[in-house]
Amino acid sequence: MELLCFDSLASTQTYLIAELKNKSLSVPSCIMAKEQTFGIGSRDNSWEGGEGNLFFSFAVSLEDLPEDLPLSSASIYFSFIMKEIIHKYDESIWLKWPNDLYQESHKVGGTITKKIDNILLCGMGINLQKNSNGFKALNLDVEPIILLKEYLSALEKYPFWKQIFSLYRIEFERSRAYSTHINGEKKSLKNAILSEDGSLIIENKRVYSIR
Repeated sequence: MELLCFDSLASTQTYLIAELKNKSLSVPSCIMAKEQTFGIGSRDNSWEGGEGNLFFSFAVSLEDLPEDLPLSSASIYFSFIMKEIIHKYDESIWLKWPNDLYQESHKVGGTITKKIDNILLCGMGINLQKNSNGFKALNLDVEPIILLKEYLSALEKYPFWKQIFSLYRIEFERSRAYSTHINGEKKSLKNAILSEDGSLIIENKRVYSIR
């Protein structure tokens, strides 16, 4: 995967989309920025921060993804692989359904995915050393570029969704103490039923995890 690094970008995802559209980049590609000034977070929130944190977006072809991966659960898939990488440095890291990385009870990062034609885009922001965007930082003594390269190496093996889900199913139990936003409403995950495709049944309604 081609990896381009910048000192500062407004948004790694916005930059990546623009470069793909004008054919300056092709898939698979990854964009990293040491500083992000107007990053895109969940529900159109921003996710920005300074040097020392990890901000990146990548694009992959749908054909390269595991055949059993439900696209609606791509955020779970990509996030969980990152969680496994960070877990080697900090065992308190875990993934709250569907796309938030937590250290114990504090959010430290998040993931968003977006499908454009036959390309899947994923953007990720993680507070490694600074909490400049209002969320807690992991305070990991590891360079962002090192962590990213470890992640991309693990990602390019493209483990099957079945493998990822078998591990995530156990970890999901930690999410029950929290809520998630569904169609603008905050819903408790206490009694949610996790389905094989990563979706939830909440109040007798199926909720998909795409963000």
